[in-house]
Amino acid sequence: MPLLREVVGQLDQWYPPRTAESWDAVGLVLGDPDAEVRKVLFAVDPTQVVADEARDWGADLVVVHHPLFLKAVHGVPATTPKGRTLHTLAAAGCALLTAHTNADGASDGVSEAFARRLGLSEIRPLIPGPGPSLDSLVVYVPAAEADRIRQVLADAGAGSLGDYDHCSFSAGGEGRFRPLEGADPTIGRVGSVEVVEEVRIEVVLPRALRSRLVAAMLAAHPYEEPAYHVVATADPGLGSTGTARVGTVAPTTLGDFARQVAERLPETAHGVRVAGDRDRPVRTVAVAGGAGDFLLDRLAGEAVDVYVTSDLRHHPASEFIEKAGPALIDVAHWAAEWTWLPAVQARVEATWGATVETRVSTICTDPWTFRVS
Repeated sequence: MPLLREVVGQLDQWYPPRTAESWDAVGLVLGDPDAEVRKVLFAVDPTQVVADEARDWGADLVVVHHPLFLKAVHGVPATTPKGRTLHTLAAAGCALLTAHTNADGASDGVSEAFARRLGLSEIRPLIPGPGPSLDSLVVYVPAAEADRIRQVLADAGAGSLGDYDHCSFSAGGEGRFRPLEGADPTIGRVGSVEVVEEVRIEVVLPRALRSRLVAAMLAAHPYEEPAYHVVATADPGLGSTGTARVGTVAPTTLGDFARQVAERLPETAHGVRVAGDRDRPVRTVAVAGGAGDFLLDRLAGEAVDVYVTSDLRHHPASEFIEKAGPALIDVAHWAAEWTWLPAVQARVEATWGATVETRVSTICTDPWTFRVS
């Protein structure tokens, strides 16, 4: 079974803390990194009822979306709500980890899980995040050594593009050089110009691995002074991460799609609110997990039929509808973000299999408990 530090490290790869908003508080909140993890509970909110569920089930780790401590505190006595939650988890030996805004726009993150739950296909970010920072490494090697150097570069992490690895480009040519006094050439003699059949190998690599890749190449290269260069590539801005998601559904109407939304989300007192003509055709849908009215201005000019999000306020929603833009569907904040929990659960199960038992909390922690007709 994995250690807590290993689980945290994997979650940090899926939902990098560096991508969280500057005001956010994400990462490991409580727990011993060297403790073993046998059971993981997933929940939206770090509330007392969730802490009680974790304790009663014997969880070693609770992964939540919302932070327990978003604002600074000067103490955590058990006489306060947050303090009680923390003390309950600590007494049960249960760790706590938060993935908030770093999970919102991630690949397989909150908005993407929300889109899939609602049946969207051809899903893409509404506002694409930056693609991975890449470099291009070019190195010249003797033809007989080309295959070995390609393998060294691949083993060190170069040449991965999407679902492909060992990617490279090669071109043959002549290499010319003259070893000077003091040189110890692999090929040729000091003072004589040498012509060698060489191969130009070009690979892409994550910029973060630049130093490691260059060191591996230099250690493996047969030449005393290899000829190579590294160039930073431009960011195409076409990564799989980004703000909100846009996708398509089979042609339907706003009324029917709203019913589908209600059927596919956990039941809440909030329910599903709709602004727009019930018979309006719906094909293209935008979604944003959590509070999404910050995107209204952007969506007013998008070719989208309906926008599904949470926490829409009266005046912004009213003004948006008057612009004849997309229809609006407002769902419970908790329900929209709950759709991420089964997605991250599946990733943990795929990584550690039967060595880790997982559970998604179905306790509704939405603050609204009933509606009066």
